[in-house]
Amino acid sequence: MNVDHYTYRVTWSSEDAEHVGLCAEFPSLSWLAHSPEDALAGIRRMVADCVADMRAGSEPVPEPMAERSYSGEFKVRIPPEQHRRLAIEASEQGVSLNRLVSAKLAV
Repeated sequence: MNVDHYTYRVTWSSEDAEHVGLCAEFPSLSWLAHSPEDALAGIRRMVADCVADMRAGSEPVPEPMAERSYSGEFKVRIPPEQHRRLAIEASEQGVSLNRLVSAKLAV
């Protein structure tokens, strides 16, 4: 498994007044730095170290999100009245409820 395949991002932390590097597959890890480049480099090193420790301890290592397969289906529970409103809106637009909700999620 290549740690470069994990999902990294860098954002600004107003609270810390620094950039913070994050990894979606390791939500408990973060790295603060003055520049976005240093924040990314820091979180990548931290994840690599964490994966090495997990492997050494025979712990399961998270699979990168980029390497997972997705069916395109998931279930969402909503209040019955909201379901009714969405079904009516879909009918009025001449589309399926699935198409309507998919379009709303894409915004």
